[in-house]
Amino acid sequence: MDVSFALPTSGAWATPENITEIARTADERGYRGVWTFQRVLYPADSQLPAVYRSVLDPLIALGFAAAVTSRVRLGLAVVNGPFYAPAILAKQLAAIDVLSGGRLDAGIGLGWAAEEYAAAGVPTEHRGRRFDEWLDCLDALLTQDPVEFAGEFYTVPRSFVAPAPVQRPRPPVLLGGTAPAALRRAGTRGDGWISFSRASVEDVRSGAGAVRDAAERAGRSRDDVRCVVRGVARVRDDAVPDPDRAPLHGTVAQIREGLARYADCGVDEVFLDPNFDSEQVGNPAADAAAAMARARMLLDACAPG
Repeated sequence: MDVSFALPTSGAWATPENITEIARTADERGYRGVWTFQRVLYPADSQLPAVYRSVLDPLIALGFAAAVTSRVRLGLAVVNGPFYAPAILAKQLAAIDVLSGGRLDAGIGLGWAAEEYAAAGVPTEHRGRRFDEWLDCLDALLTQDPVEFAGEFYTVPRSFVAPAPVQRPRPPVLLGGTAPAALRRAGTRGDGWISFSRASVEDVRSGAGAVRDAAERAGRSRDDVRCVVRGVARVRDDAVPDPDRAPLHGTVAQIREGLARYADCGVDEVFLDPNFDSEQVGNPAADAAAAMARARMLLDACAPG
């Protein structure tokens, strides 16, 4: 199982200096990738966790990280596809892939916040059908030049769209989601699946199994889909008692032990994500220096090898 790390994306610690340090250290220490996530807005009357209160744009953050690294892969987990015209997001994904020398992993989801759909000016009706066509259009834009697409919801006049991505036939597209239809879509349409932030070990195990079952039923190999886990990491100075402890909650020693539980689920990659520690890291009110210190401890303790 590969181990990756999340970039500083939310809260007070999401600064240019911290992104540079985390990205370069992950690059040097053998982590497979660095990952970001998307949150467009935080409704004023929301009770959502503070991690969603102040979030950098993930595509911009990955472009920044591409410029200060040379080896580590650059992951989106995830951007909500329907918030973009396929041609716009395809151009952005291709640019990151070109500028990074072919290191992009494009995680894409359907989105769940009604307020974000409203702000993006996107209808919520027929979301699943629209998204399937959206994926078809994105694939055409990333693999064909010239490209032409005519669907029920999206149209691309015959056009040239260079530069093409470095990776062929295109960067890997991994799909998020937890509903049965989303898991089937990841197995039949995607290059993989990305678990959500509140997923338990059993959620991950069953989700990965459902994705691979769907791939097999579609005539694909179970190994054709890559299953990636957002590992919500909460570093604490003192040991957190079992049995209710989340696998990646506690001292760095406990977190290292917790990684093995995900390996037993048969997943391909876990990326350690301190951003979702809404108390001490991914919070606008958190102490940025203390948050970064916790992330450094984790980055050092869990480095591959």
